[in-house]
Amino acid sequence: MAAKTIIVTGASRGIGLAIAKYLLSAPQSHNVVVVARSVEPLQKLKEQYSKQVEVVNGDLADFSLAQKVVDTAIKTFGQLDGMVLNHGILGQVGNIATADLKEWQQGFDVNFISLVAFTKAALPALRQTKGKIIFTSSGAAVTGYRAWGLYGATKAAMNSFASCLGNEEPEVTSVSIRPGMVDTDMQRELRNVHGANMDSETHSKFTNVHKDGKLLQPEQPGHVMAKLVLEAPKELSGKFLSWNDKELEVFQ
Repeated sequence: MAAKTIIVTGASRGIGLAIAKYLLSAPQSHNVVVVARSVEPLQKLKEQYSKQVEVVNGDLADFSLAQKVVDTAIKTFGQLDGMVLNHGILGQVGNIATADLKEWQQGFDVNFISLVAFTKAALPALRQTKGKIIFTSSGAAVTGYRAWGLYGATKAAMNSFASCLGNEEPEVTSVSIRPGMVDTDMQRELRNVHGANMDSETHSKFTNVHKDGKLLQPEQPGHVMAKLVLEAPKELSGKFLSWNDKELEVFQ
């Protein structure tokens, strides 16, 4: 396989970083445009894989960032073959009755409207390469956890968006992936910061899975997602799947 060019957002840590590292060091090394707010980990990747990495630092609530990232990919590497839209924030954790509308708007800007911006900017290039878009979704999209109204709603919107995209864009394969409970900063934030904002049952679910060593490593779903952004078959387009689903066996 010739080297492909992939955009990875939220690439400074967790699943995004695991995906970027896999793509850079896979049997055939690909080109990666890494995007995040925290620039230091991205610079480290650039130092290690200088010719294969382009760094774009920015706030994903700024919708003009998407076009800048797509333009950078094409200008530097000549084409665009895929995107992993992996960034996201928890936003306000708390019951809907206490919703802060500004925080909800911010959550939707970062977790959802930015996906629309990236997709719109990338589609002309991705149609040419029959490219892939992989979305990092969540079980919260289909579960209705108490106090997770905002995050869950953004991920449900993402799934609907990916499904619609699958129908509208026959040349582009769009798949939404549920990575499971992964040992990331977001999990740490849930355990340590938001205990008071959740009912004890929900909070203890997150503390126990960590205590019992049941959290996944970012590489587990990350490597599946990295393989999907390179090779996802057309028949998966529009689907919402768990990283370890039977349907994804060949990518595990």
